[in-house]
Amino acid sequence: MEKKVKAGIIGFGRMGEFYLNAMKQSGEWDIAYICDTSDASREYASATYPEYSVISDCNIIFEDKSVDAVVLSTLADSRKDLITKAIRHGKHVIAEKPIAATLADEQEMVSLAEKSDILTTVNLYLRNSWYHSTIKSFIKSGEIGDLAIIRICHMTPGLAPGEGHEYEGPAFHDCGMHYVDIIRWYAESEFKTWHAQGIRMWDYKDPWWLQCHGTFENGIVYDITQGFVYGQLSKDQTHNSYIDIIGTKGIARMTHDFKTATVELRGVTRTETIKKPFGGKNIDRLCAKFAASIRSGERNADLPTFRDSAIASEFAWKCIEDSRTHDLPSIGDNATLEQIRERRRNMKNGYGLLTRHSERIDDASTNKTNNNI
Repeated sequence: MEKKVKAGIIGFGRMGEFYLNAMKQSGEWDIAYICDTSDASREYASATYPEYSVISDCNIIFEDKSVDAVVLSTLADSRKDLITKAIRHGKHVIAEKPIAATLADEQEMVSLAEKSDILTTVNLYLRNSWYHSTIKSFIKSGEIGDLAIIRICHMTPGLAPGEGHEYEGPAFHDCGMHYVDIIRWYAESEFKTWHAQGIRMWDYKDPWWLQCHGTFENGIVYDITQGFVYGQLSKDQTHNSYIDIIGTKGIARMTHDFKTATVELRGVTRTETIKKPFGGKNIDRLCAKFAASIRSGERNADLPTFRDSAIASEFAWKCIEDSRTHDLPSIGDNATLEQIRERRRNMKNGYGLLTRHSERIDDASTNKTNNNI
């Protein structure tokens, strides 16, 4: 094994712990620090991972010349400052998306990163999934003819309005920018036109379901449907998630249940169904590609860039704003929304549950984990 890449994790919520475990299991990383400003998060980290140095001051990481890279899994409002510090101190960066809290700050971070010698990437996790890689290879083989239509849908009973992640924006930005990014990755082109229709569920101020369709500059047509509105109070919760790729000669599609992903390939010479484990956030793949890039000094071309993230973020906001220029109905009331929030506060397993610090501490003491989706 080559020398391990030394890293510090800044922000130890749910995603920070995902990074820690992926890096720990790979054997390619030396985790020097876990950093969080929350007393409860540090207490949880110390109790669960006593082998690591747990600190509250991120400057210790930046000033440690032996640290090669930082993982920024904080909320968006702190990422600009942290990225700036990382670049100033010569630390390579893995960041969560979006890379800053405003579009102007995101563009500034893109420019700063592209002018520097450090390696940066962002967790647009769908690009690291086996199922999208399989479908794109199928398209490249010519089996479906010319790519013409991309349809993607992701609806769950996930994050409720006002529940958290305010700096990440409404659902179509917080979650939807993943789907914006992946269809752009498939199309290998830039967005040309768009038309968005949203709905203000439960009388919340922002659309929590949105459907957008339009064209890319190369003529490919797309539609995206995303919303955390899918049976929030149903007795047994479910979801609807798929991609449907249509070419001039054949098709490829995928569905998943968050455990198993099923890819169907129907080309001119091949018909194949592939089922494999879903793979979750694919943090292990992201970290492996990034570690190899740091060692070689050459960025893996498959890694999403800060520019990719900024483009997806800007387009997601454009769709949200476009939906406000059309009829934006409100259906449902705040009383129902309060029921949803109360249910989610008391759920132990569900879609996109935000883990509370007190629960993290309790779980550490009893070795339990929350199977949040």
